[in-house]
Amino acid sequence: MRSKKVSRRRFVGGTAALSTALVAAPFVRGAYAAGKLSIGFWDHWVPDANKATEKLVKEWADKEKVEVSLDFITSQGNKLLLTTAAEAQAKSGHDILTHNTFLPARYADQLVPVNDVVEDLIKDNGKVNGTVEYLGKINGKWLGVPATVGSQIKGPCSRIDLLKKHAGIDIQAMYPAGSPPKADDWTLAAFLKAAEACHKGGNPFGIGLGTTSDNVDTIGAIFHSFGAVLVNAKGDVVVKNDQVREALDFYKKLMAFLPPDVAAWDDASNNKFLVSGQASMIMNPPSAWAVAKRDAPQVAEQCWTHGFPAGPKGRFAPFLPYYWCTWNFSKNQSAAKSLLRHLSTASAAEAMVVASGGYDLPAFEKLTTFKTWAEEGPPKGTLYHYPNPFNHQTLSVAAAPAPHKIAEQIYNQGIQTQMAVRYFKGEALEKTLDWAASECEGFMRN
Repeated sequence: MRSKKVSRRRFVGGTAALSTALVAAPFVRGAYAAGKLSIGFWDHWVPDANKATEKLVKEWADKEKVEVSLDFITSQGNKLLLTTAAEAQAKSGHDILTHNTFLPARYADQLVPVNDVVEDLIKDNGKVNGTVEYLGKINGKWLGVPATVGSQIKGPCSRIDLLKKHAGIDIQAMYPAGSPPKADDWTLAAFLKAAEACHKGGNPFGIGLGTTSDNVDTIGAIFHSFGAVLVNAKGDVVVKNDQVREALDFYKKLMAFLPPDVAAWDDASNNKFLVSGQASMIMNPPSAWAVAKRDAPQVAEQCWTHGFPAGPKGRFAPFLPYYWCTWNFSKNQSAAKSLLRHLSTASAAEAMVVASGGYDLPAFEKLTTFKTWAEEGPPKGTLYHYPNPFNHQTLSVAAAPAPHKIAEQIYNQGIQTQMAVRYFKGEALEKTLDWAASECEGFMRN
């Protein structure tokens, strides 16, 4: 595969934001018999992970005689988000473009339904989790193919040594590599007790309360474990319920054992806290561990990824799916669907998982036992429970099951983390609930 700068004039469509969002791209050249296809993939955090995707696309392009141009678009500075908005406005751009979480719903009217592709993949690879369906299947229409690349669980990554030292917890025994979890006693009460012990020991949990994704994802899972919902599936504002009160009471207790600046944390803060050696636990996909492998190997060799604690309504973990979507203004929709089928085979998914060092997660249940997760280290087996191979926990997204337009705003504004911070700082609980209810009602009017 040779690389060159691809001309983007044909899909800028006069929209300046788009030209600033794209990066230099490899160019896959086929024999042109089946036309052209342009693709905008998410630019992976893991070094060299894009190469597996490039190889898979080239294989398909050579076989199908399609000329393919690729762009890997970073999510830094919201460039992928800006690209999506610009293309939707211009009605011109990539034939296939990566969307994540709530974006398929936002652009539902401009995306090609891919029920035929996804339903075949489910037959081959097993069902998808409820969060993938909630975010990707709108009014009975699959608006994107669940992508392996980028999809992730943001679960606990704990220090084996520090949990043992401060809290007396053997996390490897609780989540043994190669075996089902033995985590019946891993509850929110046990989690809170461990947080207190690690705080007293000088190595607190690194759980942020800012308004960015990592923070929102964690509190969203904790809220679900209490059955705490701000807006129900019908669109009714139901903030003032006992489950929300219980979730906020829990967070008020937890925040007393967290670093004092967690309300200002962004998505990089917990990663840095782990790599620095200060954290006993953070909530993150394996990217933080991967950085520790490179920059602080003595930290990485003590890390173990595992499941969330269980609450009164069950054990939940945040899952953030990515989708490969096709615009309805694409001029080569049949080729797009063909490529997406190729990228979604078990062998293709495994190649992407290997290239990402186990970071990427296929959405299909039969694709959660690749050997990469059992063999990655140090320590060997540290990622074994990352893909939830035993369906030990329910995969969720913050603000569900609210209608997508409302849920997206609750998520992006960090309403749940703001509630926790306000209550922790001394605001009366009912006043916090009034504020949140007012915010949600405002989202319904927008």
